[in-house]
Amino acid sequence: MMTRKNLSSVGHGNFRADPVSLIVHVNELPGHGNAQHLLETAVHNYFAYRAKLNGLEFRYLLKQGRTSLMIGLAFLAACMLMSQLLRQRAGTLSIVLREGLIIAGWVAMWRPMEIFLYEWWPLLRRGRLYEKLSRMRVEVRKRNT
Repeated sequence: MMTRKNLSSVGHGNFRADPVSLIVHVNELPGHGNAQHLLETAVHNYFAYRAKLNGLEFRYLLKQGRTSLMIGLAFLAACMLMSQLLRQRAGTLSIVLREGLIIAGWVAMWRPMEIFLYEWWPLLRRGRLYEKLSRMRVEVRKRNT
């Protein structure tokens, strides 16, 4: 039987090469219908649905990243321009404002960089896992008493 620990370990390493199967133990097999086919279809549909939702989430994240990048770049450019304009003024306050504007501009780039460097990897990995699970072999067995 596949436990939570076993299922979560499928997502690490080279899981594409490792076959995955789900064995469901039941006390009694139903007398009508093909329980194995029914359960296999349900499991495949569920994980295919999760893969599709994950794909939508992935596309939304990349869209959010592009939007954040455009806003961040525009804000960074505005901060850099204002910082350059403050170079003409002398004094400690203008130095502090210039440096503060440069820092603020780079802070605005934090979220797009976070999305494009780190956040998309787990979604991609989870999507691949759902795709694999949507094709796994499902077997129904009667529990030995």
